[in-house]
Amino acid sequence: MSFQDQTIQEFRANEGQVGGYFAGMPLVLLHHTGARSGVERVTPLAYQKVDDSYAVFASKGGADENPAWYHNLMANPKASIEVGSETVAVVAREAHGPEREAIWTRQVKARPNFGEYERKTARDHIPVIVLEPAA
Repeated sequence: MSFQDQTIQEFRANEGQVGGYFAGMPLVLLHHTGARSGVERVTPLAYQKVDDSYAVFASKGGADENPAWYHNLMANPKASIEVGSETVAVVAREAHGPEREAIWTRQVKARPNFGEYERKTARDHIPVIVLEPAA
């Protein structure tokens, strides 16, 4: 079983709580549709609550390219997330300007490793994606 599959299984067994690398980190399970394949994917992601929405971060550990889930959301913004034991339908959009900076600054303060990811990457910035509850 892959690390990602183990994390998903632990998340679901413990109403959103996991240990190990993600211990104490707020996580969601993002259900997104493959941009080319059309296949649903599930990705565990750190999040930050922003009003009624959830911000996630396309850090990919500081890699020089965005993660696949980012490309999938840009192609298919309708998605859903598992938060704790709930599932929420969401619509994704990328945050820009002062909104992005405010969210990113809070994330780096709460989780300094995100600042390390940004310093490590050759990308101009790490995208911040806001997942807004679908109407």
